[in-house]
Amino acid sequence: MPQGQPSTVPHDGLTTRQRRNRPLVIVHTGAMKGKSTAAFGTALRAWNQGWDIGVFQFVKSAKWRVGEESAFRALGRLHEQTGEGGPVEWHKMGEGWSWTRKKTTDDDHAAAAAEGWREIARRIAAERHTLYVLDEFTYPIHWGWVDVDEVVDVVRNRPGRQHIVVTGRNAHPRLLEAADLVMETTKVKHPMDDGQKGQRGIEW
Repeated sequence: MPQGQPSTVPHDGLTTRQRRNRPLVIVHTGAMKGKSTAAFGTALRAWNQGWDIGVFQFVKSAKWRVGEESAFRALGRLHEQTGEGGPVEWHKMGEGWSWTRKKTTDDDHAAAAAEGWREIARRIAAERHTLYVLDEFTYPIHWGWVDVDEVVDVVRNRPGRQHIVVTGRNAHPRLLEAADLVMETTKVKHPMDDGQKGQRGIEW
């Protein structure tokens, strides 16, 4: 794609403008870091365009307040106060709802993750957001907590102009097939190889 130009133009009956504005399903997967970082970079661009953003984090602790969460909540407040950018909602879904409050079982986590997905599906049906970031969502699919066929059906048949970004390792082949854009992060070097742990401002 030299200079951002497509290598082919399909005979799909769409105009260039229609094709450019087609809503996308984007998957960031792979073993290396940077998947969520890339997704939130996309969300930052979307906020600047005034889009309604919904972030749904799976698996991570309800007490874990990552840097992106603080930043996007601040951007949401800025929108409410000044009208700049777009509205932002940030939700911790699935296992993060319960695992820091009490000792729970895999069945509890699975049920919570499934309910988190059902809420997202309801919002997609209602065209609630313009951009959805489903952070770490590949894991409940991989573990069988959320049915991949249902996910694919919902995202393929979603109404309106809603973009969906999914992050996490081990993305299901059916999800990859349904996606319009797939990025796989591959490690070349990592500070952890030299015994260095994650640090403030880089990992969170």
